[in-house]
Amino acid sequence: MDRNGRTQLEQAARSPSLLVGAWLGGLTGLVAIALSYVGEQLAGLPFIPFNLFDWLARTLPGSILTLTIDTNIRLVRLLNLGPTAAAAKQIEQLMGIGMVLAGSIVLGVIVALAMRGSAWPGWRLGMTLGALVFLATASVELSLRSAPLSAAAWLWLAVLTIGWVTVLGVALDGQRQLVQLGEDADAGRRAALRRMAGGGLVLAAVAWEVGRLFGEQTTPVGASQPLASQPTAAPQPEAPPTQAPPATAAAQPTAGPTATPTGTPTPAPPAVATVIANETMRERVPPAPGTRPEVTSNADFYRVDIDAFPPEVAEASWVLKVDGMFDKARSLTLKDLMAYPAVTQPVTQACISNPEGGDLIGTTYYTGARLRDVLTDLGIGPEARYLYLESADSFYETVVFEDMFDPRTLLVYGMGGETLPQEHGFPLRITIPNRYGMKQPKWIVHITATDQYKPGFWVERSWSEEARPQIISVIDAIDKDQPVDGKVPIGGIAWAGDRGISKVEVQVDGGDWAEAILRTPPLGPLTWVQWRYDWPPVSGRHIIRVRATDGAGTLQISTVADTFPNGATGYDSRVVTIS
Repeated sequence: MDRNGRTQLEQAARSPSLLVGAWLGGLTGLVAIALSYVGEQLAGLPFIPFNLFDWLARTLPGSILTLTIDTNIRLVRLLNLGPTAAAAKQIEQLMGIGMVLAGSIVLGVIVALAMRGSAWPGWRLGMTLGALVFLATASVELSLRSAPLSAAAWLWLAVLTIGWVTVLGVALDGQRQLVQLGEDADAGRRAALRRMAGGGLVLAAVAWEVGRLFGEQTTPVGASQPLASQPTAAPQPEAPPTQAPPATAAAQPTAGPTATPTGTPTPAPPAVATVIANETMRERVPPAPGTRPEVTSNADFYRVDIDAFPPEVAEASWVLKVDGMFDKARSLTLKDLMAYPAVTQPVTQACISNPEGGDLIGTTYYTGARLRDVLTDLGIGPEARYLYLESADSFYETVVFEDMFDPRTLLVYGMGGETLPQEHGFPLRITIPNRYGMKQPKWIVHITATDQYKPGFWVERSWSEEARPQIISVIDAIDKDQPVDGKVPIGGIAWAGDRGISKVEVQVDGGDWAEAILRTPPLGPLTWVQWRYDWPPVSGRHIIRVRATDGAGTLQISTVADTFPNGATGYDSRVVTIS
């Protein structure tokens, strides 16, 4: 062996082990994650783990992204972790933190390996590798944002990433020096590792707690605020047009900001009591105990989107950019949109990733301006066939002509009697009848009228282009502990988009199908209907299934199919034991 070979072996023997590198990499990475969290909470600076996850959600192939979503949902249901949307979002956030922590461990190994072939001091080696980490982090941030980061944010990222890896290099250099002292220093080396571990864990815990306690727990100005006016009934739906409006219609504005501004919107009804005030609603059969509420509260409404954190958009800084094939295109503020005639309508909305019997579905009162009113007022050209919508979270979708002029399609600024909550799209989202949620963007910032079709975010990832809801029926409750007249109340919901539900049937142990009672009328033509079936119980273990028929007479699909790409099918079932 030549002299260079012996020198390299001696240097490797005097370097810290790869295991020590992995340990210190993970430890320093944990501290860096905690400090990044403090920066995000106290000053709105980038939180590296979540931004990395968001970047991956936009760059990974659709098949991998779909697999991740489905796996998270299955995990939540298997472990019964609570509401699917909230639990899945927490899993996504933990995945982001876990990825950075795993990368920190790998980085520690890389630094330890680099020390074996370099005579550089640890600080210089760490600073050099830290600069590379900063460049990688910067590229992620640049790809995520349409608006540039502030100088303070860039400085923070540079100090955090370069400083982190520099500290890692210094720590490993200290271990290298102890190794060079030989076996007598083993005890000192282990003691030093214990001290670093203890100090690092304490520092990470303190930093995380500071961020949690003193962070900016802010809601964008204007979100989740009561809408001012008293509720009015939503208009009955009309048939959408089958051809483009004539040019004369586009040239004549309807009531809007430039015609008869009102200055205040019509809010959504604050409670179901507003809706059931008539005698017909009062006479409906009561729901089976344990059936989900007919109206979902804003706090309980599911949230599925492509960000670990929802975008924070303040009303004062938000404007809706409108361009493309309009005669009078102009940007609109939230007050401009609220000046159009307000429409409040109850809507059931579901995620296309909702498994059969899942909870990624909810019913609320949306308040907003009819999309067709806004389009007509801005003079949309007769050649425009599509609207391309872009969101603050970089999501995008195309609205087809059929939905553009459907009077039930709303540009929504209110939900449940309040302005939109932050997590549900404040200041503006869209609601489109008879489509899954993937076609209905939140946090809308840009609308373009065009004659060219562009596939949306999820369509590009091979999900359904139409995204028409499947017929679904769900068993919410089997109240065996509170029988009524010797019968067990069974209840749930059924929904089929705008087709309505004409019948729900229940089957016990593969026997005949028995018709349930529908709690009609439903809240509206776009909502689910609650159902109830009073079952004469029999002792033993039983399998109970449910199916629904829509308003057109189409029976729910019995074949079990996964959510990808068209939404789940199959009958929901429950197992119950009667003693």
